[in-house]
Amino acid sequence: MNKFINQKNRKYLKINFLLIFSLLIFLFSREAQGLGASLYLSPASDAVFVGSTFDVSVLLNTGNNNINAVRVDLKFDPKKIQIASPSAGKSFISVWVSQPTYSNSEGVASFRGGIPSPGINTSAGLVSTITFRAIAPGETIISILDSSQVLLDDGKGTNILSSISRGVYNIDIPPPEGPKVFSSTHPDQNKWYKDNNLNFSWDKETGVTDFSYSIDHDFHGIPDNISEGNHTSVSYADLEDGIWYFHVKAKKGESWGGVSHYLVQIDTTPPANFKLRFEPTPRSPVITSKEPIVYFITTDSLSGINHYELKVINLQKSLKGEENSFFIEVNSPYKLPSLENGEYEIIVKAYDQALNSQEISEKIEVIPIESFIYVSKKGINLGSLFLYWNKVALIMIILVFLILIIIFLWRKRHNKIYKRKQVLKRIKEKTEKDSQSIKNKLYE
Repeated sequence: MNKFINQKNRKYLKINFLLIFSLLIFLFSREAQGLGASLYLSPASDAVFVGSTFDVSVLLNTGNNNINAVRVDLKFDPKKIQIASPSAGKSFISVWVSQPTYSNSEGVASFRGGIPSPGINTSAGLVSTITFRAIAPGETIISILDSSQVLLDDGKGTNILSSISRGVYNIDIPPPEGPKVFSSTHPDQNKWYKDNNLNFSWDKETGVTDFSYSIDHDFHGIPDNISEGNHTSVSYADLEDGIWYFHVKAKKGESWGGVSHYLVQIDTTPPANFKLRFEPTPRSPVITSKEPIVYFITTDSLSGINHYELKVINLQKSLKGEENSFFIEVNSPYKLPSLENGEYEIIVKAYDQALNSQEISEKIEVIPIESFIYVSKKGINLGSLFLYWNKVALIMIILVFLILIIIFLWRKRHNKIYKRKQVLKRIKEKTEKDSQSIKNKLYE
């Protein structure tokens, strides 16, 4: 009997196991079919030299789905790299909605295309290969934007893009092919400088009789074959902002050797002007919070923003000669330290990569939180409403004008009533007089 029961239990266990196994396979297959698509770049990282070109491929993994349309929007730093060719090599896209577009001034590129039904199912489909040219040293990033889409071939155009990635590329200065070049004024080719006066020097090998050199904005620039002499240094003054390349080559006997290139980045222009914004009362110079938050942001058209510095000056202590504040490096938004009641000047400096600075300051007044009505040098605070003195004066003028109009109208109405009473009085007196005269005549 027990043996029969054990056999029956084993049979049920086998059935249950088969059911669970089938269910897991079903769920796994459903999950595999429901995976989202992903866009990624290849190579995801690379090291290249300034002046050289490199290819970046945009690849698609459909996540085991059939897709029929793709939109890829890219963002890159146009100060570091430029697109030399927007599309090179093969692509699984057979119908381009529009030709690949790009802008080397804004640092964007866009690809939109499709595949006729039933679409494509791939783990590494090539959307396009883009050829970039490296123009400045440093690390640069190519990003796939969130506006990109991968549409499912389901008749509804369902976007199944769930993963995007970026590429990180290091751009280095190529080794010299000619004389080794130095700069006492701009020693680091990866840095930006605000000094636009340049000094260059270079090595002189045995047997060298002449040098030829030039400076321009083209990394591939080559000096002519006209000798500049046999000296090993040169200076340039008052160069305009931008990226410059110094080129030099040496002559031995009757032959000119290879060209060495030296990169210099100049930025003498400070960051753009900007404003400070305060919370919780950004529209008023009066702050009711002991720890207000200040917001600030600006841009730099050439080298980019490096950092911000902030200083808080207590104006009451400053007048007494007790103020001893200093700048600290901060980021926006920044929560000011606990402030006492009184007037303060908030100064923010923005520095670009060449350490040019733009300074902005604004005065605020911290008042007690419990003060509903507060009078300051700048105006009157009424709860959350702040009125500058010029607005207060304007309101007073309007109120006086309204009072004068009310007085004028009241006097006019009063005079009219008075005149009406006088007329009625005269009529009454005349009536009484006439009545008395009639009575007298009747009596006679």
